[in-house]
Amino acid sequence: MENQLIDHLFRHHSGKMVSVLTRFFGLHHLDIIEDAVQDTFIKASLSWRTKQPENPEAWLNKVAKNRVLDIFRTLKAQQNNLPQINQGIQSIAINELFLDSEIEDAQLRMIFTACHPKLDARDQISFALKTVSGFSTKEIASALLTKEDTIKKRLHRAKKSIKQQHIPFTIPQGNALPQRLDSALEVLYLIFNEGFHSNKTDKLIQKELCAEALRLTQILLKKDITRQPKVYALCALMCFHAARLDAKTNTNNEILDLQTQNRSLWHKPLIERGNLMMYKAVETLTFSHYHYEAAIIAEHLKAPTFEQTDWNKIHHWYLCLQQLQPAPINLINMAVVCLQKQDFIMAKSHLNKLNVEDLQQRAYLFYATKANYYLQTNQPKIAVLNLNKAIEQVSNKLEKKYLIKKRDDLILKNKT
Repeated sequence: MENQLIDHLFRHHSGKMVSVLTRFFGLHHLDIIEDAVQDTFIKASLSWRTKQPENPEAWLNKVAKNRVLDIFRTLKAQQNNLPQINQGIQSIAINELFLDSEIEDAQLRMIFTACHPKLDARDQISFALKTVSGFSTKEIASALLTKEDTIKKRLHRAKKSIKQQHIPFTIPQGNALPQRLDSALEVLYLIFNEGFHSNKTDKLIQKELCAEALRLTQILLKKDITRQPKVYALCALMCFHAARLDAKTNTNNEILDLQTQNRSLWHKPLIERGNLMMYKAVETLTFSHYHYEAAIIAEHLKAPTFEQTDWNKIHHWYLCLQQLQPAPINLINMAVVCLQKQDFIMAKSHLNKLNVEDLQQRAYLFYATKANYYLQTNQPKIAVLNLNKAIEQVSNKLEKKYLIKKRDDLILKNKT
């Protein structure tokens, strides 16, 4: 049980600790800081075997503070002149390091450091996931659909660039802000998506990642310079998706699609918050892809029943999204919508535009959608063949189980 708690705290707390200690020590000591945070959680895993503290987060903060002082004394013994650390001690009292305001400010600085234009775009995302949200290299590799060794190289390259380029641990101002903000939003979007539709083989949903992405997005909304329509749109999108998390699976941990979800389980306070965010998001003449994606899920949430969904409007928003930001997954989704409208010609047209290789680990969605097309056009045997291809390529066990059940039900139906 204590290991589960430590894992939970590491996910929620390690990024905060790294960010705060980086503000204290400086980016050039990031490796030492990450080691210190890791040491703190290792100590917790050992100490909590016999007795768990009444306030685990306070315990971690205290140990981390003590570790800070140990590191500081060691560094002072090794080097006579550490101006960044001296300034940190003068500007932030050791007992105030982990105040909420300091944590939020430090994490915002870390987000923007990760999104600095002097870093490679791929390195930015990997670095942010590691330092801000405490992802392991394996989890980052899964989220970015790439190899773990590649992620390790990206993290090493990012840290090296930060040192060589003397990148400051600051919040950008003026003309530097827009590009850095776009990169920051992309990272938060990725974190949320990994939680909402995990690439892990044995788990479909990781609520903690969704909550973390939403929390970091809300930090952006607390600052005047980052409180922009596209940030509100991303926040709305996250709220709308998060509202449906409890309805995505049943008590047997089986996937439920939109048609079979219990809509009474959709979390109304999150939907209401998403609507509020959306009202603020549309106070602009320029819409981002977050606007369109939020508009799409909002249509699903508006419908009292699956049958009453306004598929025409959803298809329109997908067309707008595809025009703004073309992506293979948009074509898949548009084909799905057209199948709901029974517009089989248009559905086939969307599917024909796809190169299945472009979908990478999501290729199974292409075959699952083709299976639906052939099923609805009275070609059950070809539908089964495509379901078999989807089953072969899907990695998530819950999704595989869902597809197998769908195929077996189809085979049984056509035997009777």
